Amino acid sequence: MRTFGHTNFATESSGRKSVRLANQGQYVEFTSANEANSIVVRNSIPDAPGGGGQDATLSLYVNGTFTQKLTLSSKHSWLYGSTDDPEGLTNTPQADARRLFDESHALLSRSYPPGTKFKLQRDSGDNAAFYIVDLIDLEQVAPASEKPANCTSITEYGAVPNDGNDDSAAIQRAVTDDQNGVIACVWIPAGQWRQEKKILTDDPNVPNGGGQYNQVGISNVTIRGAGMWHSQLYSLIEPQNAGGINHPHEGNFGFDIDKNTQISDIAIFGSGRIRGGDGGAEGGVGLNGRFGTGTKITNVWIEHANVGAWVGRDYSNVPALWGPGDGLEFSGMRIRNTYADGINFTNGTRNSKVFNSSFRTTGDDSLAVWANQYVKDPSQDIAHDNVFANNTIQLPWRANGIAVYGGYGNKIENNIVHDTMNYPGIMLATDHDPLPFSGETLIANNALYRCGGVFWGEQQEFGAITFFAQGKDIPGVVLRDTEIHDSTYDGVQFKTGGGVVTAALTNVKIDKSNNGAGILAMSGARGSATLTNVSISNSANGDVVREPGSQFVINGAPVPAVVSSGRRGTR
Repeated sequence: MRTFGHTNFATESSGRKSVRLANQGQYVEFTSANEANSIVVRNSIPDAPGGGGQDATLSLYVNGTFTQKLTLSSKHSWLYGSTDDPEGLTNTPQADARRLFDESHALLSRSYPPGTKFKLQRDSGDNAAFYIVDLIDLEQVAPASEKPANCTSITEYGAVPNDGNDDSAAIQRAVTDDQNGVIACVWIPAGQWRQEKKILTDDPNVPNGGGQYNQVGISNVTIRGAGMWHSQLYSLIEPQNAGGINHPHEGNFGFDIDKNTQISDIAIFGSGRIRGGDGGAEGGVGLNGRFGTGTKITNVWIEHANVGAWVGRDYSNVPALWGPGDGLEFSGMRIRNTYADGINFTNGTRNSKVFNSSFRTTGDDSLAVWANQYVKDPSQDIAHDNVFANNTIQLPWRANGIAVYGGYGNKIENNIVHDTMNYPGIMLATDHDPLPFSGETLIANNALYRCGGVFWGEQQEFGAITFFAQGKDIPGVVLRDTEIHDSTYDGVQFKTGGGVVTAALTNVKIDKSNNGAGILAMSGARGSATLTNVSISNSANGDVVREPGSQFVINGAPVPAVVSSGRRGTR
């Protein structure tokens, strides 16, 4: 049985398998399916003995010929502790560890055709005690884009690429000029640009008279880069050590956005190493703020942040600036190796969308709508009509692939979710004290592989798709045209809670629920589900199961619902 949080490499590997290179001369080889001039290696090497991580090389061969040494690092992996408290882990080494993998990337010297063999091998000088290789990405990266005629380069404000010096002041001056109408567009050329201060709007009331931290983002700004592989911002100072006027929780890298901002074709590589709680350590946020109207984020790569993008601010921060995300679009995002969420739509976000994007190894929900109560008008500012579509989600190391907490009209469509480690691939829930669900919530045309898991002291088992009406009801669930394969526990799970779930399942295929049922209603689940053209096969504990005492009603089951003995996780 898989376990979580006990230095379990298989649990944290794609397909539950990876390769260990323990001795010199050992290798793993991949054959490319497409043209490629770049490589990303998802890997794990040991932490430094006292924590803090270390670097090590690994040798890359192409078609049997040595090409280059790749540099791998454990500086952003290895969190320790047996607690499931999200801020209870530590960077100090101890027996139980999780978040074992990180990624390294490199542009290659040339393009290679499909059918090329890429080999990663331990050679002389590759001195880590072990190397675990999970997967590689091979991508054909376009050449760096040229500066658009209407844009002004940050180099004109004093930024210098690849010199290791902080370019934050130059970037901030360029953004401020754009915001004030002095220039039309900010251009970030190809290069490595160090950023140790969040880009925001100067607030004359901070720090004197307005609180300790600046809560004002940028507005009416366009920021463009030469491509996410080419124009890369990076931070080296961990957020809690950076100082400045932005809150350490939000970090010293990336952008604080209030409204009408377009950012495209850049990377933001943060300095975070933990979610928080370890002596005041913080992870930072790549993109945060109110986001408002008119904002569009395209082709942005974010790593090593607490959260990739946190959409929303509490109304109480600066009430005069209240403006929830409305009509916001994220596309072509690449969010990897975070300590909490990938993208979270909160504080009344509505009519907004994340599509055609990739998420891997997030430390909380990869995608979430959280209809929280910290809004101007809780009766009106309820998260609604948001869409998560055409995304690929892999290996969230804590929490869900996709989650919706409250609201109405939200849609989860055409996504693939692989290999959750402890939680569902998709979950609708009313924990986190959200505003109510109402109307319809659509889950359609998704595929889930190896989802679900065990959490909360390994006492609660979660299904690949889980409905958890902890307190408030979850009405209007439409789950259709969905495939669920190789689930760790149940395929679809109605979890014990105080609220009522009302769901319609149509054209759903559930195959191989390894340690659970195809569909399970727990003993304390309440509500009903109507099944139409639901196919269930290879379930360890029965196809449709109602635990003893369950009041949950299942209509149209492909086989008569059966009653099983109680199981863990009903509380």
